[in-house]
Amino acid sequence: MDKKNRRLITWTPVLLAFAIIVGIFIGIVLQRRQQSAYDHLKSPANNKIDLIMNLINDYYVDSVNEKQLVNNAIPDILKQLDPHTTYIPKKDMQEVNEEMSGNFGGIGVQFSIQNDTVTVVDVISGGPSQKLGIQAGDRIVMVNDTTIAGVNITNDKVIKKLRGEKGTHVKVSIARRGIPDLIDFDITRGNIPLYSVDVSYMIDKKTGYVKVSRFAENTYAEFMKALDKLNKDGAQNIIIDLRGNPGGYLAAVIKMVSEFLDKGELIVYTKGLHQPKKMFRADGKGSMLGKKVVVMIDEFSASASEIFSGAIQDNDRGMIVGRRSFGKGLVQEQIPFSDGSAMRLTVARYYTPSGRCIQKPYTDGNQAYYQDIARRYKHGEFEQRDSIHFNDSLKYHTRTGRVVYGGGGIMPDVFVPADTTGFSDYYGKITSKGLVYRFAFDYADSHRELLSKMKDAKAIEDYLNKQDVFSQFVRFAAKNGVPRDSKGLKVSGKILKIQLNAYIARNILGEEGFYPIIKEIDTTLRKAISVIESDQTAEQKK
Repeated sequence: MDKKNRRLITWTPVLLAFAIIVGIFIGIVLQRRQQSAYDHLKSPANNKIDLIMNLINDYYVDSVNEKQLVNNAIPDILKQLDPHTTYIPKKDMQEVNEEMSGNFGGIGVQFSIQNDTVTVVDVISGGPSQKLGIQAGDRIVMVNDTTIAGVNITNDKVIKKLRGEKGTHVKVSIARRGIPDLIDFDITRGNIPLYSVDVSYMIDKKTGYVKVSRFAENTYAEFMKALDKLNKDGAQNIIIDLRGNPGGYLAAVIKMVSEFLDKGELIVYTKGLHQPKKMFRADGKGSMLGKKVVVMIDEFSASASEIFSGAIQDNDRGMIVGRRSFGKGLVQEQIPFSDGSAMRLTVARYYTPSGRCIQKPYTDGNQAYYQDIARRYKHGEFEQRDSIHFNDSLKYHTRTGRVVYGGGGIMPDVFVPADTTGFSDYYGKITSKGLVYRFAFDYADSHRELLSKMKDAKAIEDYLNKQDVFSQFVRFAAKNGVPRDSKGLKVSGKILKIQLNAYIARNILGEEGFYPIIKEIDTTLRKAISVIESDQTAEQKK
């Protein structure tokens, strides 16, 4: 090997080591320079989100909509907490506030869309439309000179056109039966109530019924008006229907259940990590202390409905009838943001008087949480009480020592399975096509003048039975793709006949026409009636 090659072999490792050292040095220098460029963005460890947004704004390759990024990220962050902590975008705030305040700006009509035609089903008493002479059965053809008939119109689109701020104007053109030309109305929108009490009426001479669909700001006033009406009609027993009621304001349910309890009796208490324990007790008004009480619930009764049911049950004030409730035992506060959006943050759990937290588990994520109802159905809970099992650690006792359970809704004292009797393939086909509702609407509309003269649901029902409306419906169903099925009619005829009468009456009298008729096939209500007439109810307070 010559001298030149030996020198190359000798110095190669040295040069390589030097190159590596230089490379490392350059890398360190560049990294320090790069880091120094971001030094001004340093942020506390617990504020990483702000740091990320600053980095994106200052260094990201493309322009971004920061507001949109944040709004999209917030729901994903809140999903890590519980299913009821939510973000409400600004665009949804009006609808949310209307739901809770119990009113909105509009023209004051209830409508239905049949064959791409918007038809007024009912006109709200005292509302802007009634004052101008708009009537049930009128067809809304145009809104603000835009045709809405025959253009695949949807409920949401109609609502957006008709609703608006109080005092604003909307032009409506209406087609009315018997009048050849359109009738034009210039309507000034007003405050339209969203009622929480759907109906109240006397089931018989002793028992009154009240259906409460939610707990909003005005619910207590509506509830007391309904109870006052029933008291005047001689009600000694009260059935309160909270089925399907998703809850709402805590303040409303506290005042409502107070009417059934002695002064000082515990209704509910709340506590959280950052919220001290707060007790809510009956205020002593107790206007309904002398009445027997039954509360009806189901798997969609939640939150405030469960507070009401739990207070009645734990104080042994009355009986709960139906199926296990939803299981929402968390309390939210709504926190507004400067851009008009808001967050509903869970701040506490609530506990029934016996100490139960009825919140069901949510550790498996929001999807599994809301699919719990479907899981209950598959498990057989809607048919058999025995399919429901509670851990002994969740056992509590009412004031008189009856066993109740926490950890997953309010379990009723009297279980009523979902009623599937009367179901047939014929009934299923009719239901899937919505034929009962369609026929009932058409029949009521074409006989509105006559039916409107009848004072109550019983009068309408008696008239319809004499007219053999059911036979007309069977022919209507056949024309709409569901041929007559003698076997199916034998199984489902009673259900269909009562539903027809109830929906026709609803189109004329509203809910006061519907509920008194549909009760004939409402197995949970019929069980509640039998319970309240027996000795099964808790002793009423004098």
